[in-house]
Amino acid sequence: METKSVLIFLSIFSLFIVSQSSQPSKGRWKLLKKSIGISAMHIQLLPNDRIITFDRTDFGSSNISLPKGKCRKIAQDQSLEDCSAHSIEFNPANRNVRPLTVLTDTWCSSGALAPDGVLVQSGGFNEGDRVVRYFEPCEDCDWMEDQNGLVVPRWYASNHILPNGKIIVVGGRQQFSYEFIPKSSSKSDYKVFELPFLRETKDSDVVENNLYPFLHLSTDGNLFIFANTRSILFDYTNNRVVRNYPTMPGGVSRNYPSTGSSVLLPLKLASITSNGAPEAEVFICGGTPPDSFTFSNNGTFLLASKSCGRLIITAKRPKWEMEEMPINRVMGDMILLPTGDVLIINGAKTGTAGWYVAREPVLNPVLYQPNTPNVEKSSRFEVMNPSKIARMYHSTAHLIPDGRVLVGGSNPNSNYNFTELFPTELSIEAFSPPYLSSMSRPKISWVKPGTELSYKQPFSIGFESKYNTDLEKVYVTMVAPSFNTHSFSMNQRLMVLDVDQARQVSGQSYVINGYAPATAYVAPPGYYLLFVVHCGVPSRGKWIHIS
Repeated sequence: METKSVLIFLSIFSLFIVSQSSQPSKGRWKLLKKSIGISAMHIQLLPNDRIITFDRTDFGSSNISLPKGKCRKIAQDQSLEDCSAHSIEFNPANRNVRPLTVLTDTWCSSGALAPDGVLVQSGGFNEGDRVVRYFEPCEDCDWMEDQNGLVVPRWYASNHILPNGKIIVVGGRQQFSYEFIPKSSSKSDYKVFELPFLRETKDSDVVENNLYPFLHLSTDGNLFIFANTRSILFDYTNNRVVRNYPTMPGGVSRNYPSTGSSVLLPLKLASITSNGAPEAEVFICGGTPPDSFTFSNNGTFLLASKSCGRLIITAKRPKWEMEEMPINRVMGDMILLPTGDVLIINGAKTGTAGWYVAREPVLNPVLYQPNTPNVEKSSRFEVMNPSKIARMYHSTAHLIPDGRVLVGGSNPNSNYNFTELFPTELSIEAFSPPYLSSMSRPKISWVKPGTELSYKQPFSIGFESKYNTDLEKVYVTMVAPSFNTHSFSMNQRLMVLDVDQARQVSGQSYVINGYAPATAYVAPPGYYLLFVVHCGVPSRGKWIHIS
């Protein structure tokens, strides 16, 4: 009788284990480093797989020293020195941290990766508001700073890489204009172009609600600009508005300090519209009522918005398609995953961006699947497993080549403070999306004719996969590394490439043929991560360069 009872118990236990393992994964968290010495306010992945991150230089010493005993003069009082670093290089592979030397204040600045892989970073506060900084990806490189890289001060501006390889810098506090960097001998590089749209979308001098405007390069080469509740398609070459889009419904402000987030949804390069370019669709989520910042400063923390909107910016008659997230969120980061899904991560449920003015951290990321049919809108969102660390104001997130999302930062305080309700956070952790729970991932073996591609170029990818069926479910994506700060990933872009069906070569070896993007309007020149996705599981990314 005892033997029979034991067998029944083991049988039930086995069924329980099977049922548990068959449930879809909700993602996993892993703390990579308890302290990198600084709070990761700004973050950029480089083509050598290193992460460059930095905070600001005007709020006291960090927890890591400058390299080789260097010190910098403090701008507000030249008799004082700061010998701590406010920028570091982080290697996710071995978790090593290398302190870097940034001399001018980078607080609330912006950036982009140039076509040659150099990080071009602009603006900031105090003595840093006109500075353009450069960081080259190499083993012992450090920051180089051009003190007069901008014509006017830029604080809370946004950047975007353009088809010609230049970078446009748009807006900033009390700056209703744009300019181009890096500067060359061209006179136009030293000109500031007025952009009245930014003045029109400002709520007040106290609460602007249009800082860090969302920028997305459309597939026709024009620039989509969203600020507060409104958006335009802008011809930056001729300084003219090409079209005005409908106001986003709901009366929710979406930009700093109301701080929602935005992505350009995956560009499907096999699908060409009547104008000869792929359809482009923008997705915006979160934000707060326009007066939330004022209420928060008076001790009342209003509930953030659940609302999201999708807008096909290339449509003849574009109209917002509204949806709701399962969790209210302000200061959330929207990250494009190699599969084409969107991860919404970090942030708070009440209040706004700014010092001390948000409450109720949102610990659960949300996975959004944009290709789910309209009739099943609610099932596009899936709540993931929570982090244990509150990531509030000045948090960051970035996709890394192995398919994880690196998460860091959070400092809603006016200095380094580890005793506040939400203390300064120096840690770095990684979130593994559900696709990394698979026992098997495809692996890219080779790219022919090579990883240096030109536009429209045919190329082949060899890959290995343990899946020997569903070859029609193989697709290839290209992801641009972004500059992430203040809940917006500048230059973030994902393309689903035009490819043939994969074919088996032998055993677990496969080949897929396809084409590089057709124009620089679709894919600005530079570095991208190439992924093969089989049955919803992506390979590790492989760096390619397009020019």
